[in-house]
Parts: sequence; structure tokens; C-alpha cells
Amino acid sequence: MEGKILASMPLESLLRDEGVACSCKRLHKSPVRQIEVGKNILWKIAVMAKERGMKNPVVTADRNTQKTGEMVCEILEEAGIQPVFFVMDSGRPEPDEFWVGTLALQFDRQWDGIVAVGSGTINDICKIVADMTGLPYLIAATAPSMDGYASNTSSMLRGGVKVSLPSKCPDGILLDAAILARAPMEMIQAGIGDMAAKYVSICEWKIAHIITGEYYCGEIAELVKKSLKTCMDSSAKLAARDEDAAGDTAFGLVLSGIAMSYAGISRPASGTEHYFSHIWEMRALQQKKPRSLHGISVGVGTLLTIPVLKYIGQLEPDRERALRYAEDFDPEEWKAFVRQVFGTAADTMIRREDEEKKYDKTLHKERLEIILSRWDEIQKIIREELPDEEWLKERLLLAGAPVSPAQLGLSADDVRTAFLATKDIRDKYISTRLLWDLGMLEEAADRLFGSWRET
Repeated sequence: MEGKILASMPLESLLRDEGVACSCKRLHKSPVRQIEVGKNILWKIAVMAKERGMKNPVVTADRNTQKTGEMVCEILEEAGIQPVFFVMDSGRPEPDEFWVGTLALQFDRQWDGIVAVGSGTINDICKIVADMTGLPYLIAATAPSMDGYASNTSSMLRGGVKVSLPSKCPDGILLDAAILARAPMEMIQAGIGDMAAKYVSICEWKIAHIITGEYYCGEIAELVKKSLKTCMDSSAKLAARDEDAAGDTAFGLVLSGIAMSYAGISRPASGTEHYFSHIWEMRALQQKKPRSLHGISVGVGTLLTIPVLKYIGQLEPDRERALRYAEDFDPEEWKAFVRQVFGTAADTMIRREDEEKKYDKTLHKERLEIILSRWDEIQKIIREELPDEEWLKERLLLAGAPVSPAQLGLSADDVRTAFLATKDIRDKYISTRLLWDLGMLEEAADRLFGSWRET
């Protein structure tokens, strides 16, 4: 039975300076010192800035959030603060080397703080620059679109590869429900898609803890589940731009980010479903094709991954089959596949395998013995942690979010290829890694995606 101490704590207690001593034997701390939630509270950004000694901050926005950024500048000026306004002059800036470098090259030694006005990309870029410069950092959120507001990592494109990099948590986060409810509808839908992923991430985290011994905290998992319930309970009202629903969704997303910072990793909030999204995004960028917002594709990836895990839960592991499968693994054939999927970005993944050794035959045997001896526990986790996919699909539909790959312009081959490649994009032990260990990855692809139709 997992505890619910963190999940029952008020926000102020979760953010206290001394942290929270946990039953997992760790002291959980979030670097976020302040979160303001309410309606028509943008004026509080000046109070937050003054409390952090900001006199000459840079206010950063993009074209889509420029008007709100101008409002923030006016509020700061009225409070006697002299901001510099920097607009990322792109319809859709990427969280990559170009924009991090561009903002860094604009750096003025008189700047004494960074105030971001935006959501995912703006936040990720500014967190990296805040970490580089050591400046205090605030964000005025403009959309309930993702769970990275309160995390200590940034999801970045580095050399064309989607990576999660350490960065600075905001010192303060402002969630104005009136602004959040006016966000582009696809960004609101992205938020509910990003939260849906937590069903998969918690399930895979628990399974990985059993198989690899990686750190797991039931208290953090329960905090994520609380944030997940908050968001799912609001999903039906999001399409109508209900301010309370938008605020609740954003708050749930922020709680999820706090959970990630407590764990020190993104594991509580992302798994296979995120890797579907990362792969589709990377391939779209390589092919110069349009792509969906991260959270929207994560929502679709979640609906694809839940049946994968339930399929695993019905399997009967076969030791000899698994050992033959690993013995027949051809590293050169694998490298060719990775290069076919990722192009030049594949080199990073191939080099990383030298460190991860996920295809090492001796390590495979060790994992397999654990899997076989604890298979009942793994099946129990799958039964208990995952929702009915039709119920979850209905939650996404209520928010108007896409629920199928075809709605994202993805083909059956896009889905199957991404599924097979998810095990290679990061170092997490996820459902496709488990299928590989069982010697049943391709069979699962055939069963689950071989007959997939664009409906």
C-alpha cells in the first residue's frame, strides 16, 4: 500500500525550504519557491519580481505571447521595474541550440532576472539560460499545455535529438486562469494529452523498479495520480474554455512538474508514450513536415501504449525463446535500423549504447531471471495502474483532442516504426524494452500495429 502523505499536503508544504522527509528515505525538495494561482492575477508578477530583487529583468516571449508579454512589461514598469523585452521572432520557435544561443548572446550584465511569458518552448529555453546565468527566474504561464513548468529539466532538441537536460526550476510560477482559458485550443488539448501520459509513466516506473532496481517512490507516484485526477475531472469543461477547468488543469500539470523535481528525473511523468511523440517530432523536423504539439501527440501515444502494456500483461514468458532472441541480436542490423529511423541523429544513440549496454547478453539474462521470478507482480501492476482505454479516449474527446494517429497525419508505418524505435531513444526501461527482453517485440508490433488502419 503506497502512502499518500505528499498527495494530501497543501501546496505551501510541498514548496517549503527545508523539504519533505519521505518514507523512501529521501528528502524531497522543489526549487520552486512560489506558485500563484487565481483569476486576473497577472499584476502579481510585479510583486514576485520585487521579492526576488529584480530591477532590470529581461521579459521573454514569442509572437504568440507577445501581447501578454507587453502587459507584463507595463505591470513591471508601473511598479518601478525597468524590463527589457525580448521577443523570439518566430511563429514557432524550437527548443534548440539556435534559440538558447540567441537569448544567451543578447545577455546584458545589467539584467538581474528572467521573466518568461509563454508555455513549453519558452519555459524550456529560459530555464536553460537561467541555469547558465544563475539569475532568478519567473514564468507567467499562458497555456495549460504541458507539465514542465515546475520541473528541473528542459526538453530540448540537441543535434536533432530530443533530449532531457538539467536546467533551473522557476523560482516562481504565475497561473492566471483568465489568461490560460484564452490559450489556443490546441494548447489546452495538449495539456490534457500530456497528463493522460501519467497512467503509463507510473505503470512503467513501477515495473522498471522491479526489473532494474531503479529508484521508485510511491509517495511521488501518488502525488502524480492526484494531479492526474485533477486534470481528468476538468476535461469535460476545457472545450468551453471554462476558467476554473483551465486553472485546475494548469495546477495539475504544475503538481506533476513538482513530482519530477522531487524525483530528480522525468520518470514519474513520461514513458513510452512520450517516446512515440519524440520520434514523430524528430522525424517530422528531419523531413521538414508539419507536426502536432507535443502534448497532443503524447495523448495519442498514450492511447497506443496502454494496449501494449495490457498485451504484455497477458503474455506467458518463455525463457528459451527470450534467450534465443537475445543471442540472435545483430548489432549491425540494429545500427542500420536506427540510422534509417533517425538519420544523422542516430549516431548519438549508437554511441550511448556503449554505455547503456541494454543489448548485452549477460545483462539480458540477469533481467530475464528477475522478470520470470516476479512476473505475477508485473501483471498485477499492469492490471491496477492502467485505465480503460475507451474511458480515457472519451476524456480526450471531451476536450476536443485528437485520439488517433491518422488525425495527426501519421501513417501505419509511422506508428509501427516509432513503436520499434522507442526502446532506443532514451535510457529508460519501458514497455518495448520489456518486450525485447521477452523476445516478443516484433510479434507485439505485428499483433498491435500490423493491422492498424487509418480510421
